[in-house]
Amino acid sequence: MFKNKSHTLFLILGGFFIANALVAEMIGIKIFSLESTLGFKSMDWTILGVDGLGFNLTAGVLLWPVVFVMTDVINEYYGQKGVKFLSYLTVGLIIYAFIMIFSAINLAPNGWWKDISGVIDGQPESSISNMDLAFRKIFGQGLWIIVGSLVAFLVGQLLDVFVFHRIKKWTGEKMIWLRATGSTLVSQFVDSFVVLIIAFYIGSDWELVRVLAIGFVNYIYKFFMAVALTPIIYLAHYLIDRYLGDDLAEKLKSEAGM
Repeated sequence: MFKNKSHTLFLILGGFFIANALVAEMIGIKIFSLESTLGFKSMDWTILGVDGLGFNLTAGVLLWPVVFVMTDVINEYYGQKGVKFLSYLTVGLIIYAFIMIFSAINLAPNGWWKDISGVIDGQPESSISNMDLAFRKIFGQGLWIIVGSLVAFLVGQLLDVFVFHRIKKWTGEKMIWLRATGSTLVSQFVDSFVVLIIAFYIGSDWELVRVLAIGFVNYIYKFFMAVALTPIIYLAHYLIDRYLGDDLAEKLKSEAGM
C-alpha cells in the first residue's frame, strides 16, 4: 500500500503502540494476584512499615511493559519527535475514549438487557442481576484514576525519551540494552509512583506511606519485566533492520539521534 517503508513501519509501530495503551487503560480496572495466577503462595512483605504486601497488580501491567518496549523501538528509529507525537496522540485518544465510555454509561438502559441478558447458561445463581450496574462498575473508572494514569503515562514517556537519548549520546550505537532497559527502568520508577500518588493519595486520601509501599511493589514487578523483555528489543531491531534494509535502517537511526 505504501511505497515508503519507513512510513509503513511508523504506522505499524504507532498503531500497535496506541492499541496497547488504550487496552491497558480499559483493563486496568481489574486487580489481580500475580502469585495466585502463577500458582504460588501470596507474598507477605513489609515495606516502609506497611505489612501484608504482595503482587496485587492492575491488569494493565500486562501491556504497559510492551508500551515502553515499543517506546524504545520507536525512539531508536524515529527519535524524540516520533515518540512525543505518538504519546500526545495516545493521550488525546484515551481522553476521547473515556468521554465516549462515560457517555455510554449515562444512556438509559433497555429493560430486557438490564434485567434478563445477564443470565449465564440458564443458571440464576451465577447470573448478573443488573447488567447496567455491572457496565458502570467495569467501565466507570474514577476520575482521579484516569487523571493519574494519563499524567503518569505522559511523564513516563517524556522521561523515557530524555534518558534514552542521553544514554545513546554517551554510548553511540553500542549497548542497545543499556539505553533501552535503562530508560525504561527510570521512567517506570517515576510512573509507578505518579499514578498512585494522584489516584489514591490526592484522589482518595490514602496514607502516603501506604501509597509509596505499594509503589515499590509495583516497581519490583516492572523492573523484572523490563529486564526480561530486553531480548525482545534485540529481536525487534533484527526484524526491523531486515525489513528496512541496512541503508534505510542506518539512515533512520542517524536522523533519530539529531
